[in-house]
Formats: sequence, C-alpha cells, structure tokens
Amino acid sequence: MQTQAHLKQAYQHCQTIASQHYENFPTASLLLKKELRSAIAVIYAFARAADDFADEGDFSKEERLQKLDDWEYQLDLCLDGKSENPIFIALADVMKLHDLPVQLFRDLLAAFRMDVNFKGFKTLADLMFYCQHSADPVGRLMLALHKIDDENALKASDAICSALQLTNFWQDFKIDIPKGRCYLADEWLQQVQVSREDVLAGHCTVAQLRPAIDKAIAETQSLFNRGYALLPYLPIRLRAQIAATLAGGTSILDATDQLEDPFNQRPTLSKLDWLKVSLSIASMTLRPNLYVNHGTKANRTRGQI
Repeated sequence: MQTQAHLKQAYQHCQTIASQHYENFPTASLLLKKELRSAIAVIYAFARAADDFADEGDFSKEERLQKLDDWEYQLDLCLDGKSENPIFIALADVMKLHDLPVQLFRDLLAAFRMDVNFKGFKTLADLMFYCQHSADPVGRLMLALHKIDDENALKASDAICSALQLTNFWQDFKIDIPKGRCYLADEWLQQVQVSREDVLAGHCTVAQLRPAIDKAIAETQSLFNRGYALLPYLPIRLRAQIAATLAGGTSILDATDQLEDPFNQRPTLSKLDWLKVSLSIASMTLRPNLYVNHGTKANRTRGQI
C-alpha cells in the first residue's frame, strides 16, 4: 500500500516530466482548472514515456516493442496497486479519483506500437483507425476529467483530435518524408497514378501530388467542422482551451493548404493570422452555439479528387 508521502512524490515526478517538455498537450494551461492540472501532468508523463520508447532512437524495433509491452504490464500492475513505478503510482490514483477508462490508455499504447510497425496507410479508414488510437483518447480523457460523457460531445471531440493529428501530418512532409514516412493514403495516391515509394524517392512533382494533398486537406477540414459541435458542452475555461485549439489548428491547416511546395516548406502564421486566431477564440468562447452547424460551410481547398 502506498503512503501519502509516496503518492505526493509520484505526482511531483510526473509534474517534473511535464514541465520539462513542450508539447501540444495542455499540461500547464492556465485555462484548465487548477485541481485538474496534476492529473493532466500524470497522463502526459504516461504518454511521454511511451512515446520515447516508440521513438526512432538507438533501440531496435524489437526492443522498442518490448518496452511498450513492459509499459502495458506496469499499467496492469497499477490497476491492482502493485506497480512501484512513480508514474503508475500516480496514474492509479488519477484513474480512481476521476473514473478514467483504462482502455483509453491501452489505445494510446496500441498507437505507439503502430508507430513502431509503420508501413503507411492504404485508405482513409486506416488513417482514421490510427487517429482513433493515437489522438482521440487524449480528448476523451480531458472530457472524462471534466465529467462530460455525452455521446455527441465525445464524437465531436474525436473529430477535433483526429483533425489535429492529420494536420500535424500534412504540415510535416518536409520532416517525415526524409524519414521514410508518407502519411498520404495509398488510395489517394493511386488516383493520381503515384505510389508511396515514388513520393519517398522524390520521383513525383508537387503538381502531380496536388490532388492527393487537396483530398487530405479537405478530409481534415471536414473533421474540424464536425468538431465545433463540442463547444456548447464545455465549461467556459475548457471551452476557451478548445476554441484556441480549433482556431490554431484550422489556421495551420489553411496555411498548409496555401503552400506552393508543402514538401519543402512548413506553414507559418503571420501577425494578421494570429489576430484572426485571437478573434476566433473570443467568438467561439462567448458564442459557442453559433458554431454548432459550422460543419455545413464549404471547405476552403483547391479541390478534391
């Protein structure tokens, strides 16, 4: 049985991990309730460690998968109060206090295994399956911490999280392609008579790939549009956090769409863009119901396959 001193030390260990890394994960946002920040730091510490195991470091593929298996074993142990790892000591307490589903943590680990075994995505459905494990659990955990379990809210949260994951893919072609990772679905590439191998080898032009990129942008914008329905379900502080996420994510997606050569450029936001983001955040936070039907607006993309 863990003492209060051990538990306090475990939480502090997770907070230290969270404070040492900058990520999109909102571990210390002042928009979040103070009483939830320690729980979020614990969730982040769990995911950060697993991400490090899956990362393309000096470990072999087999070693990385074994580390992820060991991490899931620690998750099993903590459910019975038997883990001695400080991250899992704190995580067991967080799951109990906030009634968090353990499956969401297993889903995150499944996504990290997919990263290790990455072979590309054949279809949009494959991409969405990955997002359902890599991104959607984060949103659902945030909602669970705020005691929000409405099915429509969960679906809208999934749409936002998946859209953010895809936006990260499309803005990082310049980084990922040299690593042998092309996230465009094979079915999109086949429609423009290009293979994933062609993309990785640099054997095709941006003009050839533009319809596939347009398709990627359009599908992602559609997800963002569906995500606006989450706003009315949220308390105002969390609504402001999610409004910032939506405004920033859609702005980056738009900036990516406007790049002449997304394979050699990354999107940036101008001062005017940031002003528009700020105005959008305020509007979404104060008048969330105006955005419920946002999914009906037309996508601002060059075209679709």
